Amino acid sequence: MNILEQIKSKAAALGKTIVLCEGEDSRVVRAASDATKQGIAKIVLLGDEAAIKAANPDVDLAGVTIVNPLTSDKLADYNAKLCEIRKSKGMTPEQASELLKDGTYFGAMMLKCGDVDGLVSGACHSTANTLRPGLQIIKTAPGVSAVSSFNLMICPPQGNQYCPDGVVVFADCGLNPTYTSEGLADCAIATAKSAQAIAGIDPKVAMLSFSSHGSAKHDNVTLVAEATRIAHEKAPELKLDGELQFDAAIVPSVGAMKAPGSEVAGHANVFIFPDLQAGNIGYKIAERLGGFMAVGPICQGFAKPLNDLSRGCKSDDIVAAVAITALQTQF
Repeated sequence: MNILEQIKSKAAALGKTIVLCEGEDSRVVRAASDATKQGIAKIVLLGDEAAIKAANPDVDLAGVTIVNPLTSDKLADYNAKLCEIRKSKGMTPEQASELLKDGTYFGAMMLKCGDVDGLVSGACHSTANTLRPGLQIIKTAPGVSAVSSFNLMICPPQGNQYCPDGVVVFADCGLNPTYTSEGLADCAIATAKSAQAIAGIDPKVAMLSFSSHGSAKHDNVTLVAEATRIAHEKAPELKLDGELQFDAAIVPSVGAMKAPGSEVAGHANVFIFPDLQAGNIGYKIAERLGGFMAVGPICQGFAKPLNDLSRGCKSDDIVAAVAITALQTQF
């Protein structure tokens, strides 16, 4: 059983309810059907039922709950609660009513009120349009300074000598252009938890830089070193080291030379890049030159599970996102 099948199997055992916010998109409708048939989660699909079925006559939606945000009997309750959440911004019932016509805002209120366990959107909306309701309504988890993202990087079929678990985790590859030291530390801690809960690996976290344990001096190196210190303070139980160059993080002989005594150097399986430029370039190099399969970016740091899709996603990608979102309810 490959890693994605393992994730789907673990998700199925939880029996969680996930809302898919874009019933106007045929890929989302297909994913709703497939996730339901595979028993991965209970699916709520947002949109007009008649229009969805007319546009997708070949898709079996038995077992899928379809909710129309424009006619839902929850509208009045969600309106009042949204006004309360956004009262510091002067939200009026009229403004709330307009926002709740948007599927992602409506889905975020479902999640906030506990009517679903997780949310997936973004197949036909920008990342900003998906994350904005999350940040405004769901907000960040206690103690987390910023939402971040990670990618599961699944080894190619022939394997990789530096990837004994068949999967490694990269962060942040898709969300925050820059980090403070505290934000990078929070990203590292969150990614370690995600790696353990979703990929099932014992996380060994490398805080990446162009320096290893002070071999170079620069403000960028100082930021990563400080993030490493903060992460150790916040999560002393975590196997985490930095700053480390990538070869020192992953090659045992290089790790022993550049970071002697480190329990992470040469054995890392979770890689925290110092900024989005490095992370985004890094995962695409691994994907295109190394033959790794990239799953993500997957959001983390919200108070409840909420994930953004790529607008270029396939229905299978959405099913995988549903499974991962279900697993995120556990931490």
